[in-house]
Amino acid sequence: MEKRREATPEDGVLTRIGQAIMLHRAGDREEARNRLSELWHEIGPQGDAFHRCTLAHYMADTQDDPRDELDWDLRALEAAEGFVTERPGNAAAQGEAKVADGPGPRHPLVALRAFFPSLHLNIAADYAALDRPADARAQLRRARVSVNALADGEYRQGLRDAIDRLQLRLDGLAGHTP
Repeated sequence: MEKRREATPEDGVLTRIGQAIMLHRAGDREEARNRLSELWHEIGPQGDAFHRCTLAHYMADTQDDPRDELDWDLRALEAAEGFVTERPGNAAAQGEAKVADGPGPRHPLVALRAFFPSLHLNIAADYAALDRPADARAQLRRARVSVNALADGEYRQGLRDAIDRLQLRLDGLAGHTP
């Protein structure tokens, strides 16, 4: 019984993040941002890295200012990188295993590894929005490398397509032809 009580707060955090995501997708950006902000303060800087990464990843989407969006995307990446590097003996952390299709309900390390291509892609888009094309291209390179760690599937292909679209957009801004 005690073990079940310990698991419930973690499940509750992910449930609350999911509820905020649903609010955002339904068009209530401000309420989603408020709920995620409240939850961010509850989790705190020493909170679970998977929760911090997930929350920051979605909090970025609720921002109105591209600089704020970049700040949240960088927080998500920092949480993911910190979690992964703390586990050097893990095969997934060393890139020896393909990551399952998409960030979802599985071991937090596997789910965080699945976030990397999306995190780098989002940061690249943030830099592009801030007219920082060199930084955007650097993040796109990281996204391309990390997408190869994913198992084949819709999630991987969707990310590859999004990476290609942003690359074309950056090339167009620079006057390059693909």
